[in-house]
Amino acid sequence: MLGALTRVSAKVSAKEAASERNHPMAKGYWIARVDVHDEDAYGKYRDANAAAFGKYGARFVVRGGNFETMEGTSRARNVVIEFDNYETAVECYRSPEYQHAMQFRSGGASEGDLIIIEGYDAP
Repeated sequence: MLGALTRVSAKVSAKEAASERNHPMAKGYWIARVDVHDEDAYGKYRDANAAAFGKYGARFVVRGGNFETMEGTSRARNVVIEFDNYETAVECYRSPEYQHAMQFRSGGASEGDLIIIEGYDAP
């Protein structure tokens, strides 16, 4: 009996997997919160990161703007960047182009928090 249950379970899993392939992949996002301490150095970082963002098709969804902290803590700047999918968002971060840009942030130019997260794409 257990073997029959395993086969049925495998069929359902394969069907679910096939169904998932028919849906577009969920977007990937960078969510960053940043405090800038050296505007000149941060400006160089911003100029340099354009190469990576262009190469990986990044699109700014949020770039600064007014905000209100309703819970928890915040930083002075908030950024949300959209990519075609999660894998592309991670590849961009790890790319030589972005790693080069990050050099301009080191040494105290800024401090921040960055997560890369997969979007929600449900029917």
